[in-house]
Amino acid sequence: MSEEPKNKGKGKKVRGGLKSLLGGSLLANEKVIKQIPFVFFLGLLGILIISNRYWSEKTIRKMETVQDSIKELKAESITYETELMRMNRPTEITNKVKSSGLDLVEPKEPARKLKVEKLEEDK
Repeated sequence: MSEEPKNKGKGKKVRGGLKSLLGGSLLANEKVIKQIPFVFFLGLLGILIISNRYWSEKTIRKMETVQDSIKELKAESITYETELMRMNRPTEITNKVKSSGLDLVEPKEPARKLKVEKLEEDK
C-alpha cells in the first residue's frame, strides 16, 4: 500500500514535466534560463566539429586526386625516358642520319684520346 502513492507521485511528475515542456513553462523556468549559454556553447562546438569533419574529408579527397595524378605523371615520365633512351642508341642515330640524306659517315675506327704535355716555362 505504501508503494502505490510513490508510483502515482512519479507518474504525476512525468506528466507534469511533459505538460510543462509542451506548454512552454519549462523554458521559462529559472534553472533552464541559466543553462541557455551552455546549450549555445554546446551547439557551437557541435557545428565546429561537423565543419571540421567536412573540411578534413574534402582535404583527403584532394590528396587522393593529387596522388593519382602523381602516379600517372610518373608512368608518363618513365615512358618518355625509355623512348629517349631508345632514340639515343647509336644504331638509331645512324638510321636517322641515313634517312635524312646527310652525307655523314660513321667512323670505322674508334675515337682515340689525345694527350697533351705541358711545357714548363723558365722563370
